[in-house]
Amino acid sequence: MGLLRTLIFIALFYYGFKILSRLFAPLLLKYFAKKAEQRFGGAFNDFSNKQQQKAEGEISIDKIPKSKSSNTTVGEYVDYEELD
Repeated sequence: MGLLRTLIFIALFYYGFKILSRLFAPLLLKYFAKKAEQRFGGAFNDFSNKQQQKAEGEISIDKIPKSKSSNTTVGEYVDYEELD
């Protein structure tokens, strides 16, 4: 009797979860899509606000590039001519 009760409980839980997921999955997807849209929109608005704060013709440097050092251990330059 206990085995039959357990199997019925598992079947009811499975079908109940299946039905509820069909009802609530679209709502959850809409919620997560709205949150993602707000995050993306907020990041985009922050970027556009930073761009609009600068006056026209003003130059700003956000990142200073690292100085490039030439590697002298590569070898020497050889000038060559192509022959026809």
